Amino acid sequence: MWKNIERQLETYPERLKVARVLIENGLSAKGDKIYLNQIEIPPIRIARVAEVDRRTVNETLTTIHNTPELRMIFDAIRPAGHSLKEIAKHLNLGVLEITPVNAASPGILSNTATALNKAGLSIRQAIVDDPELSPEPKLTLIVERKIPGELIPELLKISGVAKVSVY
Repeated sequence: MWKNIERQLETYPERLKVARVLIENGLSAKGDKIYLNQIEIPPIRIARVAEVDRRTVNETLTTIHNTPELRMIFDAIRPAGHSLKEIAKHLNLGVLEITPVNAASPGILSNTATALNKAGLSIRQAIVDDPELSPEPKLTLIVERKIPGELIPELLKISGVAKVSVY
């Protein structure tokens, strides 16, 4: 998906910055308006985050609207939902963050879930960064309670896992 967006906007690096902000935040573009679900977001807010001029945001919206491949993506995109990661500590939940050697390696999520299951831990939430959008994609799992330290070496043995962080 990101490669297609880059290809369409490669001659406009500032518009590409706007597109990245939209994608990373799950914001849709419909005509000349930006939405977070049904909430309209003013272009100036996007301009500040993307560090571009408001006119660049408007030009990006026009490009999206006039390019069927982009319109198809940006018309339908939605936020992935809430993340419990930042409030997990207050809810007495455990957070496990896996950094892969290669995000395209199969089995990291399933093998990690199996290891957690064997340890009697239930996964409340799984968040996987898109390797096309994130420079260092991670798998973040929120589990029902703190993760025991003795589980870390077992997780590091999983094929494709480079690093394990527990919060």
